[in-house]
Order: sequence, then C-alpha cells, then structure tokens
Amino acid sequence: MSYSFFNKYVRDKNKSIRLYPAQMGTQTFGKLQVRCVTPNMAPIEGATISISSPSQPTVILEELTTNVSGLTPQIELPAPPIDYSLEPSEVQPYAEYNIRAMQPDYTPVSVANIQLLAQVTAIQDATMEQAPEPDIEGSLFVIPPHTLFGDFPPKIAEPEIVPAAETGEIVLSQVVIPEYVIVHDGPPTDASAANYYVKFRDYIKNVASSEIYATWPESTIQANVLAILSFTLNRVFTEWYRNQGFNFTLTSSTAFDHKWIPGRNIFDNISLIVDSLFVNYLSRPNVRQPILTQYCDGNRVQCPGWMTQWGSKNLGDQGYDAISILRHFYGESIFINTAPQVSGVPSSFPGYNLDIGASGDNVRTIQEQLNTISDTYTQIPKVAVTGQYNEQTAEAVKAFQSIFNLPPNGIVDFPTWYSISGIYVAVTRMAEL
Repeated sequence: MSYSFFNKYVRDKNKSIRLYPAQMGTQTFGKLQVRCVTPNMAPIEGATISISSPSQPTVILEELTTNVSGLTPQIELPAPPIDYSLEPSEVQPYAEYNIRAMQPDYTPVSVANIQLLAQVTAIQDATMEQAPEPDIEGSLFVIPPHTLFGDFPPKIAEPEIVPAAETGEIVLSQVVIPEYVIVHDGPPTDASAANYYVKFRDYIKNVASSEIYATWPESTIQANVLAILSFTLNRVFTEWYRNQGFNFTLTSSTAFDHKWIPGRNIFDNISLIVDSLFVNYLSRPNVRQPILTQYCDGNRVQCPGWMTQWGSKNLGDQGYDAISILRHFYGESIFINTAPQVSGVPSSFPGYNLDIGASGDNVRTIQEQLNTISDTYTQIPKVAVTGQYNEQTAEAVKAFQSIFNLPPNGIVDFPTWYSISGIYVAVTRMAEL
C-alpha cells in the first residue's frame, strides 16, 4: 500500500479546518486492527471491513476480512508525526479514518473519525447484531475530537472526599470493582440522553483513550489511568448519582465526570495498562472511599491542587514513576490501594503467576475456562484438564493472548487471568441464551 500524502488538520483562531499535504519522504504511520463480535463476544468471521478517509468517504483505501476469531490483520495507515502528540499543538496529532463492517448475517456497523496516532496500535471493536432483515442500514458511531484537541467544558470542582451527608447513606461497605457501570451519555439532567451498560474495564479504556495520548510515557499513562480508576470508583462507592435520584453510575460530560464515547477505538498499550491496574485506586490515610481525583489539561485550563495531564506527561519524560507523578500533584499522603473484590468473575487472581510447572486448582480453573472459550474461539487448542501447567496449557494461553491483545508469553499473569475470566463469563452467558 502506498500513499502520496496524508491529511494534517490545523485549526486556526476561528476554529476552521484547513488541509496540508505531507510528502511520502516524511510519512509516519499508526496501526489499526478491527474486531467484529456479537454482543456476547462471539467472534464474527468473514466480515468485510472497508476503510476510507473522512475527506473522501466513497474512496476505499483498504478492504479487510475478519478471521475465525473476528479479527482483521493489523495494517499500517498514515498518521501525523508523533511529535504533535508530545506537546500542546495547534496541529491535530492524529489521523482520522472511517470504517464500515459488513457481514450478510449481521447488521452493518459504521464508525466515523477513528483516531490513529503514530507508532501505536488502535483497536476498533464493531459489535454486530444478527440481522432481522437484509439490507438494514445498521449502526453509525461518530467519534468527536480528542479532549486534548477539541473544545470540552472543564470539570466543575468537587470535594475529593464526599461527605456522607451530601450523598445520603453510602451503600457499599467496601470498595468493589463492578462488572458494569451505567453511563449516561450527556449531562445528568439531560433526560433525552441514552444510558449505556458498559463493562468496567472497557469504560476505563475508553475514557483513557479519549483523554490522554497513547504516545505518552508509560508511567504517565499509568498515573492517569489510576486517577480515572479512583474517580470512577468514588462514584460507584458513594452511589453519587443514584443518591440524587438518577438511574446511572456516571455521565459522559467532562463538566461532571470523564469523556466516554460510544463506539470509539482504544489503543493497545492503554488497554494492557488498564488490564494490569483495574483493581487499584487512590486513597488517603483513614479515608474509606476512593479519592475523587480530578484533573485538567494544564494547557488551556489550569487547576491548582489537581493533576494536569500535560504536567504528568512532562514528569513522565523526566523519569518519574506513576506514584511519584500522582504525589507531585495530590500530595505525599496519597497511596495506591487495592479493591478486595471483583464482581462478575468466577474466582479471583491467586496472587501469583501461573507458568509451566505450576499445579493445583488454579491451573485446573484456567484449563477448564480455556476449553469452554475454545468452543467459541476455535483457534485456541483444547487442553487436558489435569491441574498441571504443561506446554499444552501454555500454547492455549498463548493463543488466547494473541487473540485478545495481550503479550503472547504463555504465562497466566494478572491481566491474562482476568481476561480469560471475563471472556469465559461472556461465552458462558451466550451459551445459556
């Protein structure tokens, strides 16, 4: 595949958009992979994915087909140089692409303005319903600008610890990682806005991909993910919106919560960091509830006493680790805590990795779950359920990891354990329908 130019979008003071060509000699690329699944996470094989540019939506740049696991190959597409995402810039630091996913037995899905950053991999899910009739139009998702580039209302300041008198009685006795959150796609009082049931980890991945750039240092991404986790779990723990008479957990308004976007792509490195950290949140001594860790961009909006996103990026560049970044902004008393319970999983991570030579009930659990998953994801080989972690088990784990964007090392670590568990729950529920 070759292109003679790609489009950079530059906003002038009046917010109009102009196009500037860049020649192949300086061309940079990002990667894109599309996953087609049913609402219960069953893969959709043989879906055709058409990729186009928003500026020329009728011109097909690439046409891909999903495999037996519902995945397209990863492809490279032009994207602006990485430098534009490493400091505040008037130049849009990501390229935008459209996709349309079609398979004769399912309703089509179209996503406009997928965001592609240089040197990282964007993952676009297309959840497709069985088609009740042929030629149905299907679903359309339009992705708005990234919050670091577009115009969004700043966060309305709240206390970082919510007094019980303001929330009513706090319902939860301990911090629990929920299986789902309900996201109200608008301000709290907008009764016309839709509510979405979103898996907790998927919500965090979506928000992080919407509010920071995946090209930033790993420690910066970790710090921002921890702040998002803590804020979200504060809303869950205090039943903040339910105590005000609403029937949702969070909103998608940046004035009240974080930016969550229906149908948007995420980035593979952000996904892995969330999978590694999702049971964690931020605490202060003698405070039971997770801290409401608010932040701002630190460029267009200033917020003394809160973390700034560009400031966290600069500290990451200087070699600060995640907790040092967080303490720089929120004070030395902040520390990382761990929720004792994860909802919606058959069993919790044992606290140590499973590798060749391991044995016992935890190994047996993984073997049984992989065999159940392999009924739906047939690229995963069946294993003998012996409770012994052998080469056969390691190969099945590698196959699972390759399908679900995890490092294919054959080791059941924390992210792999909960990813296997989550897919197992999804396909088991599908089998029960």
